[in-house]
Amino acid sequence: MQPEIRKVVLAYSGGLDTSVILKWLIETFGCEVIAYVADVGQKEELDGLEEKALSTGASKVFIDDVREEFARNFIFAALRANAVYEGTYLLGTSLARPLIARRQIEIAHAEGADAVCHGATGKGNDQVRFEMTYMALDPTIRIISPWKDDRWRLRSRDAMIEYAAAYGIPVSSTKSKPYSEDRNLLHISHEGGILEDPWVEPPEDVYVLTVSPEDAPDRPTYVEIEFERGNPVAVNGKPLNPGALVDELNAVAGKNGIGRIDMVENRFVGMKSRGVYETPGGTVLWSAHRAVESITMDREVMCMRDSMVPKYAQLVYNGFWYSPEMEVLQQFIDGTQADVTGTVRVKLYKGNTTVVGRKSPRSLYRGDFATFDRDEVYNQKDAIGFIRLNALRLKIRALLKRL
Repeated sequence: MQPEIRKVVLAYSGGLDTSVILKWLIETFGCEVIAYVADVGQKEELDGLEEKALSTGASKVFIDDVREEFARNFIFAALRANAVYEGTYLLGTSLARPLIARRQIEIAHAEGADAVCHGATGKGNDQVRFEMTYMALDPTIRIISPWKDDRWRLRSRDAMIEYAAAYGIPVSSTKSKPYSEDRNLLHISHEGGILEDPWVEPPEDVYVLTVSPEDAPDRPTYVEIEFERGNPVAVNGKPLNPGALVDELNAVAGKNGIGRIDMVENRFVGMKSRGVYETPGGTVLWSAHRAVESITMDREVMCMRDSMVPKYAQLVYNGFWYSPEMEVLQQFIDGTQADVTGTVRVKLYKGNTTVVGRKSPRSLYRGDFATFDRDEVYNQKDAIGFIRLNALRLKIRALLKRL
């Protein structure tokens, strides 16, 4: 028989799920609940959260500003890898979860808590990301996951809305607009409600960070981004710390309708899920980073790194941030970025991100070699032997077919 749970640290967002779970924990276990809020860039969503948590029954509330760490150690780490899940998703939620869960464990240790709790369902990816991090950092911690607990009777969002109403807990979700949203510095995701039908176009009122491309300015906006060793460090000549840099690009890209993604993805647990994402600044950064790599990274190094991008993205998506394979892979990725320094000029226009210029003091691009005009450094006859040697196996195979 497991010992009694006396104190729980809840990953609290103030949304429908965690607001209801906070009250449910107190009712079910008779325990003290500490609400932990990670400020990863939710903006106005943080307003009033301390008061709300306390009024719902929390004994204490922690609101930690981890935006800079999120940008520097998580967003930029994935950017250096050009990490994209299933060719589309820039991993906004996936990257934030291990940071939130790690800090939750630290608070549990500092406060002498017996357990940690999250609000993710048993169908999704976040349950894995939270719990894999908990286990990697403290294998002895008790984990409460209400959606997988037999005592949890609230099996739908409508049921939770009714529960919240019964206890006077204010929530933003309604039966007419039951979207589940997750916002941070890198993106905002939208799921649920009518979005569960992959044939239905998302209504315009779903979007938060971006204007419709049709309503974006009729003239393009040009942005210059400077990189050092694979990390963005300045926008339009202005040095910025990581969090401010992502914020700056979110604002300018969002005004130009950049970064809307509507996809059906493969969840780790095995089902397909439709998600609508807005990643304005991230879309620009990923494009610009690739451009500066194009003139600074060796071809074979790039080929090796690119072969590992799907695995890197899969590890992030599936919750293996604190795994030995991820640690080794990140070291390799970072090693490829030693010369990825330079400036990229990007044109933003009605939902499109177009690289229109790139330069670098570490550039491997040589105009005297690449020119179509007369040059004195490249002997074109050298290509004869080069082609013959590369074609040799093809010629032998063709000769064999004649026999």
